[in-house]
Parts: sequence; C-alpha cells; structure tokens
Amino acid sequence: MRADAVLIAGPTASGKSQLALALAMRIGGALINADSMQVYAEPRILTARPTDAEMARAPHLLYGHVGVREHYSVGRYQTDATAALAQARALGRVPIFVGGTGLYFGALTDGIADIPPVPAAIRQAAQARRETLGPEAFFAELAARDPVSAAKLRASDTQRSLRAYEVLEATGRPLAYWQTQIGKPLLAGMTLARFVLSPPRAELHRRIDARFERMIEDGALDEAAQLANLDPSLPAAKLLGLRELLAVRAGAMALEDAKSAAQAATRQYAKRQTTWFRQRMKEWEWIEAPNSGEIAAKLLDAA
Repeated sequence: MRADAVLIAGPTASGKSQLALALAMRIGGALINADSMQVYAEPRILTARPTDAEMARAPHLLYGHVGVREHYSVGRYQTDATAALAQARALGRVPIFVGGTGLYFGALTDGIADIPPVPAAIRQAAQARRETLGPEAFFAELAARDPVSAAKLRASDTQRSLRAYEVLEATGRPLAYWQTQIGKPLLAGMTLARFVLSPPRAELHRRIDARFERMIEDGALDEAAQLANLDPSLPAAKLLGLRELLAVRAGAMALEDAKSAAQAATRQYAKRQTTWFRQRMKEWEWIEAPNSGEIAAKLLDAA
C-alpha cells in the first residue's frame, strides 16, 4: 500500500461502501465515514448505513455516532475525523475515508473555515427569533446585520440563514469573515489515493431506484415514523425519502407515489453531488465502470 490514506467519494448508491469494504479487507484498512447522513444513529435503513455483518468484517468509524437531534456540522466532523484517523493508526489500519459529502472531503484535503463553536443557548435563541418574526422578517434582519452572507442566501434557506445569524450573535463577526479563516487540512502532507466513483447515469438511476425499493422492504416506513417530530431546521430532517414516507404515514400520499417522488429526489441529489465532484475533484481519479468487481479491482491495483 503506497498511500497513507485512501479517499473514495461518489454520489449516493454508486457502490462506495461495498468497494471500500472490499479494499479494507484486502489491505488491512479501517473505513472512516465521510457521509453527512450516515453519522446519525437512528435512521440506519434510510441512510443505507452498513449492516452489522458488514461492520464486523473491518473497523467502521464515525457511523451512527450522533443523535438526529444534534446540530452536526463540518467543523465537528473534522474534529471527529481527527480522532478516527488516530484510532485507525493505533489499530495498525490504513484509513479509508468513504462517503458522498463533498464538504467533508474538503475538510480532509483543503481545510475548512475556523469558525468558533456556537453555544446551544444562542442556537435556540436564533431559532426562537425566526419563529417569532417569520422567515421573511428574520431574513431581512439578517440582511441588515450581515448583508454579505445574506446576499448568498434566500429567506427559504432555513438552515443556512440560521447559521449565519448564530455565528454573528456568538462571535460579533459576520460569517463571511470566518469563512476566510481557513485551517490546516486534516490530511495535509500525506500521500493520498483519491477516487471518485461515477457509474453511467442509467446504471446509477437503476441502483437508486432498486435501493429505495429495498429500503421499503426492510422497514423504512417504520423508521421514518420514529423521526416524525424532527425540527425541520435540523440537518437530519433533510434525509432523502423522509418527507415522502411521513406523508404516507399521515395518509397524505400513496406509497407508490411516495416511492416515485423519493426516487426522483434522490436522482436529483446524485446529480448535484456529481456536479460538485466534477467542479472540486478534477484531479482525483474517476472510475466510471458500472461493474463493481471491475471498480474494486482498479482500486486495489491503484492503491
């Protein structure tokens, strides 16, 4: 193994986890999650988190270690990934970062803005302020206080607007200032093997549709019901398929319609992921072969 660490990115349902596991078993690796939804403990089915049997075959770190009602951020991910990297090394394992969240990979290879943590009391006060004023008036207040950040947002951008407001309240400086304070990348100075999985569109769409069908068979409806009362501003509330399945539970949507809508939304999300990767990961090695065996062999050969 020539690399100090392996990074495997790709859109949802591209087969990243299976390939990473095969690689880990071949080279003595430890998988470190780089997917913003697989960090959550409760939605195992809807996040397609590895099964217990899969996780028993090689160490899996940062999977399901956060509650859905937590405001998990890329900054906290960088802290957790630092600890996971040290843990993989202590085990004598090659770290294999795998996932579909571009910002997480950015924290690993490019560094992130060094934004101070926001106290929970300030987050709660910002949320209460938005609820009292309403989205439009809250956004207008943000725009008056932090016009640079607001210029990049819309009133409907709930989570991002709240984030800009919280940072301003907590630090006295606008978010735009902190975004210029880039910290050192976690993997700086390391030799990296970097891959992006990109199956042909038709194949990826087939996988996305088939996977959601399996999720339904495996109990995704019941899992969604457990998440029915999530605050919509929480990151976990954006989980693909959750809104549609809750509509089914409420009797507002037929199951077949919900499946079609969730599959379409997931295909659109995969398109956005691929666009992001193409813009930010041009120098990574792209693997387009649809056959998982061929992709695994190429990864193993290159690593």
